[in-house]
Amino acid sequence: MNLALKDIRHGLFRFVLTCFGLGLLMTVVLAMIGIYNGLVADALAVVKAPAAEVWVVEAGTKGPFAEASSIPADSRDTVARMPGVAEAGAINYQTVEAPFLDRALRLYVIGYEIGRPGGPQIIAEGRGIGTSHFELVADRKTGLVLGDTIRLGRNRFTVVGLVEGAMNSGGDPAVYMTLADAMALQTELSPADQRVQAARGAGAVKSASVAAVIVRVTPGADVDLLTATLRQWKHLAALSQTEQENILLASVVDKARRQIGLFLGILLAVSAVVIALIIYTMTMEKLKQIATLKLIGAPDRTIIGLIVQQSLILGTAGWGIGLVLILLVKDVFPRRVVLEPFNVAVLAGIIVVVCLAASGLGVRAALKVDPATALGG
Repeated sequence: MNLALKDIRHGLFRFVLTCFGLGLLMTVVLAMIGIYNGLVADALAVVKAPAAEVWVVEAGTKGPFAEASSIPADSRDTVARMPGVAEAGAINYQTVEAPFLDRALRLYVIGYEIGRPGGPQIIAEGRGIGTSHFELVADRKTGLVLGDTIRLGRNRFTVVGLVEGAMNSGGDPAVYMTLADAMALQTELSPADQRVQAARGAGAVKSASVAAVIVRVTPGADVDLLTATLRQWKHLAALSQTEQENILLASVVDKARRQIGLFLGILLAVSAVVIALIIYTMTMEKLKQIATLKLIGAPDRTIIGLIVQQSLILGTAGWGIGLVLILLVKDVFPRRVVLEPFNVAVLAGIIVVVCLAASGLGVRAALKVDPATALGG
C-alpha cells in the first residue's frame, strides 16, 4: 500500500485545490521568467535582424539605438568601397504613431534599401517590398494583415508582407519600408510648417540623413581591422555586432532587466517559503496518524516515504499546472514572453530542492512524535 497516495485520496479535494493554488503561483514565476527573457529578446531582435557584422554610425555616439545617430546618406557608397566589405546598406529607424481603424498604432519604422542589407530576412506571409514607394512589411504584432492600408505621414501604405518577432527594445512592433519612403516620412512637414519654413526662406524640407550604414564583410575579412579603420574617420564611428548588442543590454534595457530580475528573485524566494509552509503544515496535521503508524510498528522509512512522496507530488503537480497555464496565456501578454526549456528545467529543479528541504523539516517533526499521542483524545 502506498500511504502517500492513500492519504491524498482521503483528502482529494483539498489536495487538488492546494495544487491548483501552487500552480497559479508557478504561473506567475514562469511569467516573470518569460517576461525577462522577452525583454532581452526584444532588445536584441532589431539589432540581430539585419545579420550585419559592423555598424557605421555618427562619430562620438553609440547609435543608432542607445543614442541618436545621423550620417549622410552617401556614406554607404564610401563604406561599400572599403576592402573586406561584401555588402553595405543605409538604414533608418524612427518611432511613429498612426491612426488605424478606431485605434492608434505605435510603430517602429525601419527604412532600408531594397537589395541591400537591412530588410526582413524571412517573410512569414505575403512577399517582400517590390516597388519603390508606398508598400510595407509589418510585424504580426501590429495587428495588420495583408492588403491593409495605413496612413503614415501624408501617404498611405499597403501591407504586402508579414514578419514575426520584429520590434524595438520598448516592445513596439516594426514595419519595414523603403529608405526613400522612410526618409520622406522623417523629414516631411505639415502644410502649416511648410508655409512657415517657406516664409523664412528655409525651404519646406530639411536635408535627410540616415541613422547608420550596416556592413556584411567578405569571408575571412578582419572585422576588428575594418572597425579600427572606420574609427579613424572624423565624422564616422564603427561598432561590431557584439559591441552593438552589449550596448543595448548595458544601457537601453539595463534598468528594466535589473528591476525585473530583482522582482523575479523576490518572487522565487516567496514561492519557496509558501511551498515550505504548505508541506510543513500538511505534515503537522498528520502527526496523530503518524503516531498511530509508529504505535503499530511502522518503520521510520515508511513515515519518511509518506512525507517526501507527498511533497514531491505536490511540487510536481504545481509546476505542471503552472507550465500548462503559462503556455495557454503567454500570447495574450502585450510584451513577448519567451520561455526556454532550460528555464523550465531549472525551475523544476528549484521546486524539487525546496520540496525536499521542506519535507526534511516535516520528517524531523514526525520522527520526534511520541507514539503514545495516538492514544490521546
